[in-house]
Amino acid sequence: MSNKEPIFDVAQLAHVEIYSPKVDETLWFFKDLLSLSETERDGDSVYLRAYEDFYHHSLKVTYRETPGLGHVSWRASSPQALERRVAALEASGLGKGWIDGDKGHGRAYQFTTPDGHPQEILWDVDYYEAPEALKTPLMNRPQKRPTHGVPVRRLDHVNLMCSNVTPNKTFFMEELGFRLREHIVLDGGMEAGAWLSVSPLVHEVAVMGDRTGNKGRLHHIAYWYGYPQHLSDIADILTEQGIQIEAGPGKHGVSQAMFMYVFEPGGNRVELFGDAGYLIFDPDWKPITWTQETLDKGIIWFGSPLPGEYFLYGTPDVSDVAETLVEEEAVPA
Repeated sequence: MSNKEPIFDVAQLAHVEIYSPKVDETLWFFKDLLSLSETERDGDSVYLRAYEDFYHHSLKVTYRETPGLGHVSWRASSPQALERRVAALEASGLGKGWIDGDKGHGRAYQFTTPDGHPQEILWDVDYYEAPEALKTPLMNRPQKRPTHGVPVRRLDHVNLMCSNVTPNKTFFMEELGFRLREHIVLDGGMEAGAWLSVSPLVHEVAVMGDRTGNKGRLHHIAYWYGYPQHLSDIADILTEQGIQIEAGPGKHGVSQAMFMYVFEPGGNRVELFGDAGYLIFDPDWKPITWTQETLDKGIIWFGSPLPGEYFLYGTPDVSDVAETLVEEEAVPA
């Protein structure tokens, strides 16, 4: 067992902001097809939540000329935990400073990953209160299940593309207390991907190597369905509505997750989970290491292979760079 005292100062993924050049179309995708609810608008931003998200929002969609990541928001486990993490982040040199807050939450401390992905950590949040028409007798659910589209249940995780996986993985572990659950170590020792969490989930954040050499890009955000059947249901609707399905439905060996990857109209990749994979309760968990010899089943346990663009495309798009790269053996994220 490790002698290092674990850090439990980060509780969960609170919300993610994405940029979209086609906000109306992006909102149509999330609201009409995935059944997210709009909670508020402010300037160029719209705040959304799934029906089992307890907070004001889990997704913020903001207009920008190019798609990509606005920021990732983490909730601390207490006000005192927030202050401890802020001290650590300031000492790391990657802290940016406090903001007074945003719609749905109080003051937050902004920072970046070593690769420059914008992040924040906060404590004070606004809890969603359903209007009378949406109140449910199921007391442990924030609102009634929507009756249109195929409703996703909650925000699950975010995947960040990195020029070098290891320092970004180490940052999440040492400065924020994430535990390494699974990772890919290629011949020669280079890490190609890492899955980390602060909860029994296999990951709330994944970091994968950006084979274009760029920094700070978003690979995908993920929403959870619960029932794998819903992946087939939404696949039918997405196909009929002209939404590009990149891969799936299928199952990863890494995380044991049922997956489907699609592109929302603004250009960002969205993963839809059909179940939660497995849960980790062991406090002395030994990270699972996938190698080039074992990787085939880690990428796809069953289903069709992932396309080459899966390992190159992220937002912002740098397809002019990606097109010059030689196809290599794929690794998952």
